[in-house]
Amino acid sequence: MIPKQSIAGLCIGALILASCTFPGGAGGQTTETPGGTAVPAKLATARQKIKHIVIIMQENRSFDEYFGTFPGVDGIPMVDGVPTACMPDPSTKLCVKPYHDSNDLNAGGPHGAVSAQSAIDGGKMDGFVANYRIAQKACKNTTSPGCDPAATPDVMGWHDAREIPNYWMYAKKFVIQDRMFEPVGSWSLPSHLFMLSGWSANCTIPGDPMSCTNSINGPDTNNYAEADYAWTDITYLLHKANVSWIYYLGEGSVADCSQEKLLCESKPQSRNMTGILSPLPGFDTVKEDGQLGNIQTVAKFFIDAKTGNLPSVSWVIPELQVSEHPPASVSNGQAYVTSLINAIMQGPAWDSTVIFIAWDDWGGFYDHVVPPVIDENGYGLRVPAMVISPWVKKGYVDHQTLSFDAYLKFIEDIFLDGQRLDPRTDGRADPRPTVRENVAGLGDLLNDFDFEQNPLPALVLPERPTPGPASIPGT
Repeated sequence: MIPKQSIAGLCIGALILASCTFPGGAGGQTTETPGGTAVPAKLATARQKIKHIVIIMQENRSFDEYFGTFPGVDGIPMVDGVPTACMPDPSTKLCVKPYHDSNDLNAGGPHGAVSAQSAIDGGKMDGFVANYRIAQKACKNTTSPGCDPAATPDVMGWHDAREIPNYWMYAKKFVIQDRMFEPVGSWSLPSHLFMLSGWSANCTIPGDPMSCTNSINGPDTNNYAEADYAWTDITYLLHKANVSWIYYLGEGSVADCSQEKLLCESKPQSRNMTGILSPLPGFDTVKEDGQLGNIQTVAKFFIDAKTGNLPSVSWVIPELQVSEHPPASVSNGQAYVTSLINAIMQGPAWDSTVIFIAWDDWGGFYDHVVPPVIDENGYGLRVPAMVISPWVKKGYVDHQTLSFDAYLKFIEDIFLDGQRLDPRTDGRADPRPTVRENVAGLGDLLNDFDFEQNPLPALVLPERPTPGPASIPGT
């Protein structure tokens, strides 16, 4: 058997122009580029096939709420179709089992850092109803969703193909991930900060990244328009490498749930202001690099998808009415997400695009899986997540441990030659406690792809589908 080094030498000696492959690395082979850098063959192929990464981030649903009864996943524990879990209810002194919820409007529960800790309850995963009851006591209007003390807490409800047939169809035809954890056990803003930068912090000196300290609740302010994010985010690396990006934001309103409330205050959301779901205008890197114009509206997304002008990396962020954030309608959110996916599938970039879909936090809803502890910040609870692309494995259930950090890792591997948000190597110091992309045990999204298969066809679905059966036929 010829050693790898000898094979590499033979390739160079033979003046092979493009590359030479030899055993080892991801996908069983490694490709040596003309510059001498060894790249796993599957990653090299991914870099050729994938030209657009689109991350669609919805709000406030747990994995068990949306996919807890989907075949083949680590779903709601049951015996003979009956859930085995039963959450203690301090109001009735009884307990509440998971149940099918056909309602289009949900209340959910409080979902800040305190609620995450009490829901997990040291690994018992039994604090969901208790959290709901605590928040319910603050209700002033009992006619509001979730405020009726006689109603069954819908934090224990699940939906299936009867309410979300399109989501279930995407999961059947493409990839569903059943161990996608929110990157931090907290609410929407810290989750979005991690999605974009691998960290959530509070900075005491504007413009000074070394003044930033760990904060799982986000910046120490109630006026997020004034927040200053001085540490490094992924757009800094993208800009430095001339990789195009756009943050498509739905303009309207957003729910501010920072105070562990059941009924959250509504605040305005605009691409021209720093906000809960739109922290990028507050990042020093975005302002210093002259990239504020890269924050566009969702209306621009539809134009770019249709005309073939999607950037290399994009995020699509909703406004409240289509976000699925309780009490926003589930069906409105599904219709909106379907319209985004249809626009990509019907546009010229479908064959070179990967779509990641996730929900930014668990919204107070029940989930039975204990989150792994990977550092002082995370992970948080499981959220629904799917991958849609012509190149993903059809009907595949990904059981890897994942978090939004995996999106950063994937972007960096595809477009940035593996550069991480690491203050030791990225050219910009900050005191982040962990390089999240390198955490041991974080899965690799490349495992969801098969570049040897015939590409999967587009699946254009009606935005307002008729309700399906409890399970999509064939799943």
